[in-house]
Amino acid sequence: MINSVVIVGGGTAGWMSASYLKAAYGDRINVTLVESDRVATIGVGEATFSTVRHFFDYLGLDEREWMPECSGSYKLGIRFENWREPGHHFYHPFERLRTSDGYTLADWWLQEGDRSQPFDRSCFITPALCEAKRSPRLLDGSLFAGGLDGSLGRSTLEEQRAQFPYAYHFDAALLAKFLTKYGTDRGVRHVVDDVTQVGRDERGWISHVATREHGDLTGDLFIDCTGFKGMLINETLDEPFESFQDVLPNNRAVALRVPQADQATTGMNPYTTATAMDAGWIWNIPLFGRNGNGYVYSDEFCTPEEAERTLREHVAPGQDDLEANHIRMRIGRNRRSWVNNCVAIGLSSAFVEPLESTGIFFIQHGIEQLVKNFPDENWDPALVDDYNNRVAEVLDGVKEFLVLHYKAAQREDTPYWKEAKTRALPDGLAERLAIGASHLLDERTIYQPYHGFEQYSWITMMLGLGHEPKRPRPSLAHIDPTNARAELARLKADADELVAALPSCYEYIASLNS
Repeated sequence: MINSVVIVGGGTAGWMSASYLKAAYGDRINVTLVESDRVATIGVGEATFSTVRHFFDYLGLDEREWMPECSGSYKLGIRFENWREPGHHFYHPFERLRTSDGYTLADWWLQEGDRSQPFDRSCFITPALCEAKRSPRLLDGSLFAGGLDGSLGRSTLEEQRAQFPYAYHFDAALLAKFLTKYGTDRGVRHVVDDVTQVGRDERGWISHVATREHGDLTGDLFIDCTGFKGMLINETLDEPFESFQDVLPNNRAVALRVPQADQATTGMNPYTTATAMDAGWIWNIPLFGRNGNGYVYSDEFCTPEEAERTLREHVAPGQDDLEANHIRMRIGRNRRSWVNNCVAIGLSSAFVEPLESTGIFFIQHGIEQLVKNFPDENWDPALVDDYNNRVAEVLDGVKEFLVLHYKAAQREDTPYWKEAKTRALPDGLAERLAIGASHLLDERTIYQPYHGFEQYSWITMMLGLGHEPKRPRPSLAHIDPTNARAELARLKADADELVAALPSCYEYIASLNS
């Protein structure tokens, strides 16, 4: 039996892995996590997918328990600013498209919609809630979409059958601290020490990690959560890293934490903002009491000094005392994330850039798949292969979806954006773009393996960025549009009703923290 797991590295990846393994296996598995107090974590993974609720439910955690401890807030979607042209914005929500007579409202908007109103406001409820800075929950804690509420129990993100309407923003360092207590309370051995050497047996498998003060830590399975360093998977086991920079060139970021003492007056945006800039884009993530901000860019088109100056001017003018965190990003994935008795989780496995908040999603998916394919003493290679194939499929699908953002964006006003139109495309994306120029993608024409993004996401990004079909589907001209017009009107009425009924995001989050 495999009953001893050693996790090297803490942070979000390490403590999510340790906590999940303890929730899954209890005392049947011994879990040791070793982390150095001299190695800083990246600490900027502050926005998530709506599927992250599966993780917290699996651990038996209610959001009212952990959100106040982590400066948590709600995320109804992402607001994309200036990707099409200066002053233009649209929302990528956590909301599936309604249908009428077998066609999505996006199809009907192309045929019958009021073109004076943007696509997202016409076809989704969420943008109206975002514009009004509304909470998805009433002050009594009930969700506006009551049928979607309640615990999911021990389910995984691939099992999400209905689209939950929100995700979270949180302070990644505080979440790691919260999960440290969760894990150690349930038996995780926490070793604070420097790993000085990684030992290997005669097969080349990892036998132990040597620490400066606690000696050798032995285990059956080792999880590499050492970030971009990849101490176990890359430095020790020499697993090749496959770069995505040929299609996703952003390789650096600079981040600022900006205090927000006046949120009671200004309110709190219930969404992440991604603002296109001359050499990349800037994120804004509202937390309770502060904002997380950062400029993601390519150093082929911008220096770190220029990026920091641009970020400060954009999000914190006059606050020169705020410390900037410069980050070099390793963009791509390991050829395999599970090699021998080592599994890489988080940045040591892969990273694509934070545009669609996929970092924590990758951690969650990786640890869920490890639990699903957990080995015994036979180390069945079929389980390892299944793990590696599923992780690779997710990464390759997200890569393709993110490249779509740059290829379909209408901006061509700087060398960075001009070059985005001429770069090579991942396999399959050119065909999808060609289909999207004829008609909207569907569940059969998006990237097929599970990768976290559904049909509505691909449609939203194409229409929002300006990559519209040349004309509506011809078949719609032969269908009575009465039902579709009624559904479009009903959606607007539902949005207006919710805006009037729901409290502000700040009001609700403040009530959790009172």
